[in-house]
Amino acid sequence: MIRFVSILFFFYASNLISQSMQDSLIPRLTLIEANRLSKLPLKCINMEYPNKLGQTIGSELDLKTPRVLHPAFYGCFDWHSSVHGHWSLVSLLKQFPHLENASELRVRLAQNISLENIQAEVLYFQGEHNKIYERTYGWAWLLKLAEELHTWDDPLAKELETNLQPLTNLIVQYYLDFLPKLNYPIRVGEHPNTAFGLSFAWDYANAIGNKNLKNSIQQRALYFYQNDVSCPLNWEPGGYDFLSPCLEEAALMLRILPKLEYEIWLAKFLPQLNKDFKLDPGIVSDRTDGKLVHLDGVNFSRAWCLNQIANAYPKYSYLKDIAIEHLKYSLPSIVDDHYEGGHWLGSFAIYALNSIDKK
Repeated sequence: MIRFVSILFFFYASNLISQSMQDSLIPRLTLIEANRLSKLPLKCINMEYPNKLGQTIGSELDLKTPRVLHPAFYGCFDWHSSVHGHWSLVSLLKQFPHLENASELRVRLAQNISLENIQAEVLYFQGEHNKIYERTYGWAWLLKLAEELHTWDDPLAKELETNLQPLTNLIVQYYLDFLPKLNYPIRVGEHPNTAFGLSFAWDYANAIGNKNLKNSIQQRALYFYQNDVSCPLNWEPGGYDFLSPCLEEAALMLRILPKLEYEIWLAKFLPQLNKDFKLDPGIVSDRTDGKLVHLDGVNFSRAWCLNQIANAYPKYSYLKDIAIEHLKYSLPSIVDDHYEGGHWLGSFAIYALNSIDKK
């Protein structure tokens, strides 16, 4: 009897050690990692140059510096990267209020997201040639920033949310105006991807209870994607992709469809997601190339999509191992001297790490 109990204890202890070792191999957003990642947006949110404006010039009067055109979001090389750089700081402060540079981060956020600066951003978006500026990638990140502020219980967050509200309201209205006109989804692995743009907008609408925006997104998502089958995941990634068209669509429909309907839909859309499923990380050949480094982004975005599915459906828990593999490939390389990736990849890494089930 004693021998039997000893054997049971041995197996129990071995399983605990094995589980502990496995857990230690999972990348986590710890305070140490948060301090490391915070340096990326801190470095760039007030770095005006180099800068890619993506601007349509109506006349010589439009030729102004990035800081004049976008007093809130002029850094980090382009507008959308500046927006999600600010989201990164909010997300990290919300989770780790005792970051080593917390005081500086709070000052920077308050200075940049002032009411005066946001009013200037609104005027830019209302300009004759700017109605489609940053549609829908930058729009999506702006709403993700608004959502993060809304869900952060801190006096600074309330102040920044109020300051940001005029631009938030405008972007929401732009979504409502645009979505009924979009007859076909944009299925690319870069900025215009419709599924990605709708996912973040849905999260915002869900967080604040905006029924009109939720209904509009749901209607278009079902129209675009409900009958999709056999997505060619083996075609991915493209050489410049930082989003997975197949997995972003799967992550969006996870938000839209009821649980049982989603299981049926996913089995038809990605039938290859069985227990033998394999997906190698995107390989980056040159991190000094602003386009080739996109593949680090695809690894992070794949990771968050796979984790979202696995977190919602335990039967797909094996997808977490693939997500971890993708994170491990790209995470060590994003804090370096290469601004080509450093100005934006930190946000992707944080969002991917946030998707790991913390149970």
